[in-house]
Amino acid sequence: MITRDEAFELLKKYNKDPFHIQHSLTVEAVMKWYANELGYTNDAEHWGIVGLLHDIDFELYPDEHCLKAPELLREGGVSDDIIHSVCSHGYGITVPCGVTIEVEPVHEMEKVLFAADELTGLIWAAALMRPSKSTKDMELKSLKKKYKSKGFAAGCSREVIERGARQLGWELDKLLEMTLQAMAASEDMINKEMASV
Repeated sequence: MITRDEAFELLKKYNKDPFHIQHSLTVEAVMKWYANELGYTNDAEHWGIVGLLHDIDFELYPDEHCLKAPELLREGGVSDDIIHSVCSHGYGITVPCGVTIEVEPVHEMEKVLFAADELTGLIWAAALMRPSKSTKDMELKSLKKKYKSKGFAAGCSREVIERGARQLGWELDKLLEMTLQAMAASEDMINKEMASV
């Protein structure tokens, strides 16, 4: 099992852009929060590592996202179960090189990653529009208004987010509310870690 510190060093080997590192830290924190909320407390570190590494190939190989990840992760000594989980967040998505990712999310953890990944980007974009630049004072109704505005954070696929909610068997509102809570709970910790990157 790769340690969290080893996973973070592996991430930074292939990702230098602070935006990508912050996104990875955000998804890590959200995944750990969900593990605790959904009764997987003993696996929270594992959920977090999957979140931390999920976009390992995106900065250098955006056209082959989720296709280059296995190679980079294996070189870093990462186990096959983590590799499967990382690749599953691209399930059904056709990446720019024309390949559709066929690694299906099976475990609840993989379904949470699929559902929450795009959503964290949308929530963060919404937070940056607020006077506080924070998720901590954002309410669900405010987030829903941004979510429904098609022109807002257009790069965050609503179709993927909604498919993720369906895979979990959740109403969209539940996914929005829980992910917002997770981000608000971890924002200070992420800001602190980003200050030392």
